[in-house]
This record gives sequence, C-alpha cells and structure tokens, in this order.
Amino acid sequence: MLPEKTRVVAKTMTQTDAHPPKWVLFFPLAILVLFLSSHVLRAEGETTISHGISTFGDLKYPADFAHLDYVNPDAPKGGEIVIANERGTFDSFNPYARKGVSASMATVAIERLMTGTADEIGSSYCLLCETLEYPEGREWVIFTLRPELRFSDGSNVTATDVVFTHELFMEQGLPSYREGVSRIIASVEALDDARVKFTFVEDAPMRERIDQAGANPVFSAAWMEANEYRLDETNIKPIMGTGAYVLESFEINERIVYRRNPDYWGNNLPMNIGRNNFDTIRIEYFADGSAAFEGFKAGAYTYRIENSSKQWATGYNFPALESGHVVKAELADGAQASGQAFVFNMRKERFQDPRVREALGLMFNFEWSNETLFYGLYARINSFAENSYLASEGTPSAGELALLEPIADLLPEGVLTDEVVMAPGSGSRQLDRANLRRASALLDEAGWEVGDDGIRRNAAGQTLKIEFLERSPAFDRVINPYVENLKRLGVEASLNRVDNAQYVDRRYAFDYDIITDHMGVGYEPGGNLAQSLGSAEMEVSVFNSPGVADPAVDALIEVIRNAETKDDLVTAVKALDRVMRAMKFWVPQWYKDVYTVAYFDMFEHPDPLPPYDLGYLDFWWFNQSKYEALKAAGAL
Repeated sequence: MLPEKTRVVAKTMTQTDAHPPKWVLFFPLAILVLFLSSHVLRAEGETTISHGISTFGDLKYPADFAHLDYVNPDAPKGGEIVIANERGTFDSFNPYARKGVSASMATVAIERLMTGTADEIGSSYCLLCETLEYPEGREWVIFTLRPELRFSDGSNVTATDVVFTHELFMEQGLPSYREGVSRIIASVEALDDARVKFTFVEDAPMRERIDQAGANPVFSAAWMEANEYRLDETNIKPIMGTGAYVLESFEINERIVYRRNPDYWGNNLPMNIGRNNFDTIRIEYFADGSAAFEGFKAGAYTYRIENSSKQWATGYNFPALESGHVVKAELADGAQASGQAFVFNMRKERFQDPRVREALGLMFNFEWSNETLFYGLYARINSFAENSYLASEGTPSAGELALLEPIADLLPEGVLTDEVVMAPGSGSRQLDRANLRRASALLDEAGWEVGDDGIRRNAAGQTLKIEFLERSPAFDRVINPYVENLKRLGVEASLNRVDNAQYVDRRYAFDYDIITDHMGVGYEPGGNLAQSLGSAEMEVSVFNSPGVADPAVDALIEVIRNAETKDDLVTAVKALDRVMRAMKFWVPQWYKDVYTVAYFDMFEHPDPLPPYDLGYLDFWWFNQSKYEALKAAGAL
C-alpha cells in the first residue's frame, strides 16, 4: 500500500509518447527477509538484526559497503539542472491530497525508513533506520533510528515522529491506503526515542510485513501540528521532511526551485555517496509539450526526456544540437515496461461486456501508428509485465494450471487451453478492414446494432457513445485516427482534451470512459495489486482505473501476496497476467527499451548506468568547465 496519489513503476520517466508514468515515490511492496545478515539471541528467543532485507535472495551490499556500485563516489557537488513540467500549473505541495494538482517533485524532501537501489530487484536497505530487528515468524519488527538523523530544520527525529506519521496516514490518507495497511500493520509504538516497533496482523502475508513497515515515511509531529497540516487537504506549503533537498522558491504556473541542503543529515551515508549532486533542481512550467520543446531549444531548461517519437525523429535539428552544445542520446533501459494502455472504465455498463471491449480494441491500429506517427521507434505492449521474465507466454504451464484449474468457472473462455492473448495485429492502412468486420460482428452479438444512420444502438435505443479523456495535446495525433476508425464502426467516439486540474478531478471521481494509464504490475507485486486490481477497493481506489472487480483476479492476488518462493511468485504473476489479458479491459499501447534524452553538454553520468533507473536527478553530476564553455559560446 502506498500513501500517495501515485503507484510505483520501475522507471522514473516514461519512454512513451506524451504520458509520463506515475512517479516513483516509494519502492515496490514486496520485500521479505529470508536471508539474514546476522543473528543475535534475545531472552525471548532468536531474532535477526540486519542492515537490510531481500525478498528471495542475498543482499547485494554488505553492512560495511562504501558506496553503491553504479555511482561515481567522486562526483562533484554543484551546479543546477533544469527540467520541464508540461502540465501547465500546480496548486499544492501536498502530494497526498486527493484534490488539487500537486507540484512537481513535491516528495523530494520526504524519506522513508528503508530504501531500494537501482541495480537490484526486491532488496531494501536501512535509510532512516540504522538496523531492523525481527523474530523468525516476523510477528513484529523494530527499527532503530540513526543517531545523526535530523529533519531539515535541524530538529531531532524520534520514534514518536514515526508513530505520528503512521497514525496520520491511517486517519487522513487515501481510503484505499488505510484499508490496505490495516490488513498488515496492527499497531506501531515508540519503545524509546530511537526505537519504533511495528506489530503485524496475525494473518498478514509474510512478504508484506516488513516491507510495509519499511515504506513508512517520517514527518515531524511538532511541525505538522504547529502548521495544522492535513494530508487530505491541498496546501501550498511543502511538508518538512528529512530529505537532501528543500524548497527554495516557487511561482505558481511558472517555476519551482529546490535547493540541496548543505546540512543534510545523510551526506556521508554510504547509501548517499555519489548522489544528490546538484546544488539546485529547477522545474520550469509550460502550457504543453510544444511550448516546452521550444523552451528547451531556446535554453530555458537544460535536461529533457523526450516522449514524442515524432519530435525525436524530426525535431532535433536546431542550432544548439548541430553545434554540439546539446547531446542527443539513447541510453539503455532494462526495466519492465510501464504497461501503458488505453483503459476502459468498467464501472460504466457499456464497458462491462467483454465483446464490446474487444471490438473497441480492434480498431486501434498500432502497426499503422508506429510506422506513420512513431517512425518505427516502438514495440507493442502485450503483457502487464512486458519486457520482463514475468510476462506469460504460450499456453499455461503446469504451475499456472495448478492455480487456474480450481477457479476454472471464473475464468474467461480459453484461458486454460489457448495461447495467451496478444494485442491484435493490423495492416498498413489506418483502417484495417478485417478487424472492422470482426469488431462489427462482436458488437452485433453484444446487441449494439447499426441503424439507418450508421450509428450503433442497443435495444433501449441508446447509442454506443465513448469519450477519450485526455490532457496532453501531443496525444491528439494518436487518438484522432482511433476515433475515426471507431466512427467507421458506428461508435459515437470523441476526444475531449481538458486542462490538468479538470483531468485530475475527473480521474479521481472515475468520471471517464477511456483514459491512458500505466498498468504494469512491477517485479515483486503484493498488496499493491489489491489497490490497482482488487474488488474490495474498486469503488475507492484511484489506482484501479479500469474498475476491475473480478473473483478470479482477487483469488490470484491472494496467491501472489502469499507466495513464499520466487518460483511461486513468478508462476502466480504469469497466471494473473494471462487472465487479465483475456479480460481485454485495456488496449495496450507501446514501449521501447531505451531512454531518449537530450541535454546541454554540461552533465555527466556513470557508465554503465544501472539497469533499473536513469537516475538523472539522482546520480548524474554537473561539469563546471563544460558549463563555462557553453556560457562563453552563448549557448546558455
């Protein structure tokens, strides 16, 4: 369970046109201690004291590691990196409120008890804590806070602050968060100033216990109370945390500047060596992607993640690039794809028939879009775990069948016997006539017949009307041809592009037909699946955008939550992937296995980069001499 608006994905930035993934604010919820760093004997029995935990294997880094393998430990501190926000505005620095538009990087000052790395899956290490201690049955865990730990104002962090933050989220956090956490954590108590104990619900899945406790952020109880700060309300003041950066200044609709805190408590922590290298991080706000790109060419900001294939293929011919002042690069990305897709809102009756969903999905022509719009840069997403070992393939394995056969009567037709569902292929013309005929037959079967006016209606005379809700103008060129194809099918389709604030309001109120969302499951999913795909939270969880409420999915989520070995987890995730693909509640879009980036030639990075994070705001650094050369040349 994640206490904020966004769900975790494996990347910090998207590689898909126009839609960034949900930002990485907390790491995945699937960390279990199976391999122990050290053992001590207590009066009540054997417990483990460790600097970190790993789900299904040994920790890569020992307790005495000097720095992460993928950083430059001698990276200089200094300079400024400037990035863009293409969503136009913000009205709050509270990233946990359901209302309002949160500022970019609003969680930059907030740290949690434990953290992950960019070169491991399923490992987590003490950050705010110095050690964690737990018994063999993991009925509880005790975190001992680091003695040097401080909030950004220099005040001490105590176990009472940890308890306060947990209770605050349980009182004012998102309903789906409170529901999920209450199934795992029974109580939190301060044993003394430095030690905090999490006691777990007796039947909580083993893999999620310490993981959930370690994901706990820490706020200052004194500061929150003095400022009468509520998590469920927008607030233009950022929450004071323990992080390396603090807010320096902002102008609504224009920019935000975060400054590196020179007195940051964790400067010398091995986990942080070679990281947090920029003196300032500035975000410039633009009305849309086109304005942002023009701003980059003019030097208004200095680092760009390019999400438009058209721009990448045709737009990078401006003077600063041709003179060598700007670097254009494709950097390897080994992470699981984000599962970007058009998602049907199955809370609405017309999308509850799988034949309707399949028919609508057939009218999106990826092959034509990739050739005509994307310059052949993308591959099709087929799986909720695309570009990873968790994607289901072929017919079900013996292990998958063992999970699926007991729920056979709940499964879509063909799941037990057929090849896994793949995204439908199309021809080189925008309108694939074979798919049009197939989609037409499906809608006829579903009771949506074409009238004399060419519009499909059901028995009650209602037209088959759908709206694509969108906020990015860069997606117009993708959706408009899809809308045209749907109209040829007799569907009253339309694109409604709204401003960011209205989009957020409608998104959280489930007031949409089709939106683009990211449905990736992650590498070691657990309780987060109940938020994004579970029946119990379908009406309250903003993460469950398609409104999935299916007993077969619920059953498989429970198997995944309770998986005790990596093989069991992989088998269960593949089975879930197979079932969800057969449900056809999404129209999968596209991905690529590289980051497409452009930046003014004053930034440097480790080579090679780690497999699971680009890390440009984390472990890249500023080259002062290159900056001065750019200034001298008039490039900045």
